[in-house]
Amino acid sequence: MADLTEAQILDALQSVQDPLAKRSLASLDMISGIAIKNGMVQFSIEIDPARAGEYEAVRRAAENAVARIPGVLSATAVLTAESKKTGPAAPPPSAGASRNPQGAGAGSGVSAAKQGGAAGIKHIVAVASGKGGVGKSTTAVNLALALKGLGLKVGMLDADVYGPSQPRMLGISGRPNSPDGKILEPMENYGIKAMSMGFLVAEDQPVVWRGPMVMGALQQMLSDVNWGELDILIVDMPPGTGDAQLTISQNTPLAGAVIVSTPQDIALLDARKGLNMFRKVDVPVIGIVENMSIYVCPNCGHEAHVFGHGGAKREAEKLGCPFLGEIPLDIRIRETSDGGRPIVATEPDGPHAKAYDAIARQVRDAVMGADGGGAVRQAPKITVD
Repeated sequence: MADLTEAQILDALQSVQDPLAKRSLASLDMISGIAIKNGMVQFSIEIDPARAGEYEAVRRAAENAVARIPGVLSATAVLTAESKKTGPAAPPPSAGASRNPQGAGAGSGVSAAKQGGAAGIKHIVAVASGKGGVGKSTTAVNLALALKGLGLKVGMLDADVYGPSQPRMLGISGRPNSPDGKILEPMENYGIKAMSMGFLVAEDQPVVWRGPMVMGALQQMLSDVNWGELDILIVDMPPGTGDAQLTISQNTPLAGAVIVSTPQDIALLDARKGLNMFRKVDVPVIGIVENMSIYVCPNCGHEAHVFGHGGAKREAEKLGCPFLGEIPLDIRIRETSDGGRPIVATEPDGPHAKAYDAIARQVRDAVMGADGGGAVRQAPKITVD
């Protein structure tokens, strides 16, 4: 069978019309970012954000139209706001006015992330790092399981669209169901509800998307998923301080952020940037976790500080934020995470699980209070000076 082409995708989308212009999406030049790989198609529909509510049916119709092309195994469309608009442009905000990119619900002070399927989430906590490779996702999944062990209802949103790790770490495979064609049912294992781009594309399939498409996908994974009633949703953030991190921080009512770093100076430098980003958008920093803190030889018991030791604790003191604890560099943590059997779930009475439990208790108390209460935080309002 011949390879799929962009022309085929655009031709199929001639049958899907813009509800206002009564012309096809393709003829209005609303389709962008087409990516095709191994029968899987991803594309963006560029819209006026003021009319986002009118386009959910259009998005589904576009996916269905492309899915009918012979050779297409899956079709994923996201709504994005770009420079091209099909309707009149929204007026720019006046100087000094609040910029609230939350859409139709902005007037109520409730972000889009707390509408729809995410309305039952009480607290959202980001687990972030300034750079990759410090064990952020491993920390996130074990933190989620430790919070569940405290009796909380916990979910996991894998916000690392380009490099999703949670499907493998949680030992979940397959695709989520959507009984009504609108809201996705989260996947689940170990009692943790989860959503990830990794459930929607093959594990070896790259997500070749520009920033606006990623933003649309993240918003849909929050608001178009039937999360149900959750005490805490853990968001496994992508590494760094780019568009995705800033958008999540601005558009989502984060109760707080946990920064993960190794003790080495270069990792701490980037961790400092991540911490300062959260402070700039008025998101409380719950504290810093020092991962890969110490290595203990399983044969002779010799202790080695492969990445240094105590750097994150000193950095926390310097920055005036809590130090949540140390997690060792241990092959069991790596093996269980890679095998979809996180160590908190498989060895709940072991020393590593106890270290994660101590961190989880501090996170719970920071966002919910020791009595399990705590106010639901609204999304920050960003102002332009």
